[in-house]
Amino acid sequence: MLNVLTVCTGNICRSPLAALTLSARTDDVEVHFASSGTRARDGAPMTEEAIDLAVERGVPSAVAHGHRARLLTPTHLQNVDLVVAMTREHRRAVVEMDPSRLRMTFTARELVRTIGGVDDHALAAIAAVGDEETDPQRARFAAMVAGLRARRGLAASPAAPADDDVVDPYGRSVATYRESAVQLDPGLEVVERLVRLAVGAPPGATDRSRVDARPGPAVDGGAVSPHAAAIPPTRRGLRRR
Repeated sequence: MLNVLTVCTGNICRSPLAALTLSARTDDVEVHFASSGTRARDGAPMTEEAIDLAVERGVPSAVAHGHRARLLTPTHLQNVDLVVAMTREHRRAVVEMDPSRLRMTFTARELVRTIGGVDDHALAAIAAVGDEETDPQRARFAAMVAGLRARRGLAASPAAPADDDVVDPYGRSVATYRESAVQLDPGLEVVERLVRLAVGAPPGATDRSRVDARPGPAVDGGAVSPHAAAIPPTRRGLRRR
C-alpha cells in the first residue's frame, strides 16, 4: 500500500486538511494518508475553520472532527513513499530528522512547480519502469517521484522563495484560511494524479471529473499541454529505496 505523509506545524490546519482531503478523494484506491506537525500538541483537534474547509472538499464531518494532532517523530517517516510539506521550513525539519527522506520530500507548491510541463502520458511512461518490481504500485510511484526529483534543477525557480510555501492560517481570518486552501489545492491534485497513475489509471483518466466538481474558487491544478516535456528517465529512485 502507498503511504503519503503531510506535514505542517501544529497538525491542526494545513496538513490534516491535506491528508483528509486526499483520503476522501481517493477512497476507491488502496493508499494511506497521514499527517503530523513539527511542533504539534498531541491530541489537539483541527480548528473549526479547517474543519469547514475539509467538509467543503468532501471529508465527512465526523472524520474531520475526529482528527487529533500528533507531533512528528522519526517513526512517522518510516515506510513512506512521499512527504508533502506545507513550507520549506517543514521540508527542512523532515530532512533533518531523517536525511534519507530528502529524495521524496517536497512542499505542496513545489510539487506543482516541478511537475509543470509534464502530462499524464509522460508520467505513465516513467511509472512503467516499476511494472516488473515485486510491489509494482509502490515502484511505479517511486519512479514518478524520482522523475520529479530529477526535474528540481530544471523547473523554473519561484519568483520568491516563499512562493513554495502554503501560508499558515492559524489564528487568522477565514479569508486567510481560504487563501491557504487555494494555495494547497493544486498540490493535492498533483498527489492524486501520481497515486492514480501508480495504481494503473490510464493517462488522461486520472479522475478529472472529480477535480472539476470540487468546491471553492477555481485554481490552476497543474493541467498542462499535451505537448509537454517528459520527465528525465531514471531507475535510481527504485534502487535507493
